[in-house]
Amino acid sequence: MPLSLRVLEHLRVVAEAGSYSAAARQLGLTQPAVSQQIKRLEQDYRVSLFARENGRLVPTPLCERLSEAAERVIQEHQSAENLLRRHGALAGGDISIGLGNAMPGMSVIAAFNTAFPQVSLRVETGSHDKIIRKVLAHEVDIGILPDIPADQRFRREPLLTNTVVAIVGLGHPMAQRSQVSVRDLVRERLIFRARGSSTQKVVNRVFRDHRIEPKPFLTLDTRDGVYEAVVNGMGVGFVWQTGSGRNDDVRQLILSDAETRSTEVAFTPRDREMETLDAFFSSVETWRKARDGAVG
Repeated sequence: MPLSLRVLEHLRVVAEAGSYSAAARQLGLTQPAVSQQIKRLEQDYRVSLFARENGRLVPTPLCERLSEAAERVIQEHQSAENLLRRHGALAGGDISIGLGNAMPGMSVIAAFNTAFPQVSLRVETGSHDKIIRKVLAHEVDIGILPDIPADQRFRREPLLTNTVVAIVGLGHPMAQRSQVSVRDLVRERLIFRARGSSTQKVVNRVFRDHRIEPKPFLTLDTRDGVYEAVVNGMGVGFVWQTGSGRNDDVRQLILSDAETRSTEVAFTPRDREMETLDAFFSSVETWRKARDGAVG
């Protein structure tokens, strides 16, 4: 007889009630159903769980230890079930979001938090490839990234169209310009992002389309590193145009002869079903309509 959670619960109730009939009433079962289950458990494991004293079932020392263990197991089971119910529920639930860029994702998260302040938030940042892996592995509930392919595995909701731009420090000779050509960029000291970056994927595609193989002066693994290098006059970097609110100390340059636009989307695996996910995607749609209305 397998030692299931149901069997442990019945054993615990019998030990507390002191009789099969009283335990059966608590469990909503017949007296034979309960007594047969306990007797079969004793037979299968060749143990004695109860003794009779003055017409009452008295737990043996083994049964007492088993009942205590059953209580702990049942409590842990209930805790696990409550955790699952809370996760994804709007009342006291939680949700995790993976961001490639601080913006516009953080703006959407703020709007969601205003609408549903009772939901706990966990935000992770990382490269394009890292966030996709975490979403597919269910390590984060939602990803917000640009340049996500139309993959049938994902439920998607667009936020906005984003553009990769070149950035230079305010003291750079090109800081007075608003645009730059790909050919002009080749003559500059270029600062690239490490492999796996959504920004670098677009930059690589641009140079590949122009049949150019640039040699970066510097390769960095974070967006902040690129900003710091550019601000300190080390060269020309690349970022998403709305990827950060930090723009006062750099000059953004549109690539005049390249297509660098991409749609930033919120996405999650289609098989995820959570109340918080539905609410988040609703917030994305509301945020996008409000933004489009403000821009229009």
